[in-house]
Amino acid sequence: MIEVVRIPALTDNYIWLAHDGASGETAVIDPAEAEPVLAEAAARNWRISQIWNTHWHPDHIGGNDRIKAVTGCRVTGPAAEAGKIPTLDRPVAEGDSVSLGGAEAIVMEVPAHTAGHIAFHLPTEGLVFVGDTLFAMGCGRLFEGNAEQMHANLQRLAALPPETKVYCAHEYTLANGRFALTVEPDNDALVRRMTEVEKARRADQPTIPTTIALERATNPFMRASSVTEFAERRTAKDGFRG
Repeated sequence: MIEVVRIPALTDNYIWLAHDGASGETAVIDPAEAEPVLAEAAARNWRISQIWNTHWHPDHIGGNDRIKAVTGCRVTGPAAEAGKIPTLDRPVAEGDSVSLGGAEAIVMEVPAHTAGHIAFHLPTEGLVFVGDTLFAMGCGRLFEGNAEQMHANLQRLAALPPETKVYCAHEYTLANGRFALTVEPDNDALVRRMTEVEKARRADQPTIPTTIALERATNPFMRASSVTEFAERRTAKDGFRG
């Protein structure tokens, strides 16, 4: 059984610790910075053996150097972005697997936010680390890819079991939900969710993880019926200031 712990970092990043109690192994997913990670692991007496990077952006690999130097851990990340992740030890691609104790993460290539972006899906644990591809009621900007790619990514993620827990790397839910309401103001599930999100954020509580079922019901990008509709929504969100 994998235990996942959230570590807030920078302005709105989340770093994740995934811990396998049986083996004592701990993986750090997308460490924006090192010190909060090292402190949390020390407080829990957890041994960091791995770092998993979903993509090369500095707010996802910024802690790699320091964590690796302190712990001697192994860094796994996208093969297609190996040249942009200097600390990378193991480049992985679609269909590769990464073990954490007795659990296995399957690598999914989900390019668009960056050209080589990957996700780590742990089917036996019912969870997926998606980096900046899928957010609660949102998706990543198309910095290095296109709408067709991202639409395909979201449809692929939507096909995972509905109870799958989704761990993304930013607390963007409130802003995403405000945009979602402009797209589907009559979506009752969305209206109910936003009431809960607003309450949580007023109390400075996190809104992540989400689930595939919740995103199917309320995420305007996952719910887009075509690439064209997705692209229109992504363009509108890029200019949204609500």
